[in-house]
Amino acid sequence: MVGIEIGYARVSTSGQDLTAQRDALGALGVDAERVYIDHGLTGTNRDRPGLREALAACRAGDTLVVSKLDRLARSLPDARDIADELTRREVKLSLGGSVHDPTDPVGRLLFNVLAMVAEFESDLIRMRTREGLAVAKAKGRLRGRQPKLSPRQEAHLVELYRGGDKSPAELAELFGVGRSTVYRAIQRALPPQPGEKADAAGTGSTSCSTIHASTSSTTRTSTPPCTDPAAATIARLTGGNFRLIQRLFAQIAAACSPSTTSASMTADVVEAASSTLVLGAT
Repeated sequence: MVGIEIGYARVSTSGQDLTAQRDALGALGVDAERVYIDHGLTGTNRDRPGLREALAACRAGDTLVVSKLDRLARSLPDARDIADELTRREVKLSLGGSVHDPTDPVGRLLFNVLAMVAEFESDLIRMRTREGLAVAKAKGRLRGRQPKLSPRQEAHLVELYRGGDKSPAELAELFGVGRSTVYRAIQRALPPQPGEKADAAGTGSTSCSTIHASTSSTTRTSTPPCTDPAAATIARLTGGNFRLIQRLFAQIAAACSPSTTSASMTADVVEAASSTLVLGAT
């Protein structure tokens, strides 16, 4: 039975094109329907879906065709393992039209040299990448993740929030950011209250006055002041999320009401009620 040619092509980044390799494989007699590809995968990792499919498609007497050895592997051990596996399965390996003969000492030498060159090129690329990143960092061009809001934008957002012109949801839509970004900007702008300790970021911990300032006027007037331990527990349960704090106050208003058996709310009460509170309700 006459064997068939199975093609394999690979590029390391998604921005690279496979046209040149496809054309080269077509010129070597490989049918376009029998070409397996890996797009955006490095050759230093043998675990590639396209390579697995190409190897699985090969049968005894077939030929695996690649335009260059570095498309098959960028590691000398991987290149040797693939070549040995193909030899055991009686599958030939064609490197740019030259069939590798594992029984020829000169052929084995050339194969190892080509594999070493491919591995060396991969190491050289990694080294140049690290050097480029180090130079960019030294020049201040590599600053990591940039904030979503500039200081001027954040100041404007806080000003609109304090003026009562916009809700957090409207501010998020206006500035094109998520609500969590809005909440963090507002929390950073809130000054520490008397007696509060500033945290590592320089912002004060959430207190009763801070929580009441973030709620509506109705909630602020109807809910009596709570104790500092209770505020700390509420802040821990809600993670400092103003929206959840508003909903939480709506649910515990009855517990803080003077008509209840206890006019004050302690941390133990809040902790005991945490398992039954539904923060999503209003």
